[in-house]
Amino acid sequence: MTQIRETAGNFEGAQKRVGLVAARFNSRIVDGLVQSAVDCLLRHSVSPDAIEIVRVPGAWELPLALDELARSGKFDLLVALGAVVRGETPHFDYVCGETSSGIARVSLQNRLPIGFGLLTCENSEQGRQRSGGKAGNKGWEAAAAALEMADLLQRLRS
Repeated sequence: MTQIRETAGNFEGAQKRVGLVAARFNSRIVDGLVQSAVDCLLRHSVSPDAIEIVRVPGAWELPLALDELARSGKFDLLVALGAVVRGETPHFDYVCGETSSGIARVSLQNRLPIGFGLLTCENSEQGRQRSGGKAGNKGWEAAAAALEMADLLQRLRS
C-alpha cells in the first residue's frame, strides 16, 4: 500500500523577512493588533531588523501598500492589520468587502502569504475585544498564520 504524504508548515521565523501593513484609522484598535503581531513574530525567532512596519491611512489603502511590498521581492510574508467599525451607512460593507478581496488578490497574484488581520466590527468594543481583550488578539493570529504559510510554501516549493 502506498504511503500517504502530508505536508504542513510550522511557525519558524528565523531568516524570514516580514512586512506589516497597518492602518492608522481606528488606531486604538489597530495598535493592539500591531503590538501582538510583532510579539508573535519575535517569539517565533523573526529578527527585529527583519520586520518593517508600514502605516497607511485606513483599511482601504491596505491592498495597495501590500502589493507594493509584495512586488519589491524583499519579504517572505506580509501581515495586513486594520479595523473597520460599522456606521450608519453602507460604507462599512464596501470597505470590508473590497479590502478583503484586495488583500486576497495581492496574495494570490504575488504568490506570497499575507496574514489577514482586518477586523470587521459592529462597534468599537468588539474591536477592542479582538485586539487584546477577552476574544484574544487577531494580530497575533494573523502573524502566526502568515508564518505557517510561508514555511508551508517553502516546503511545497522544495
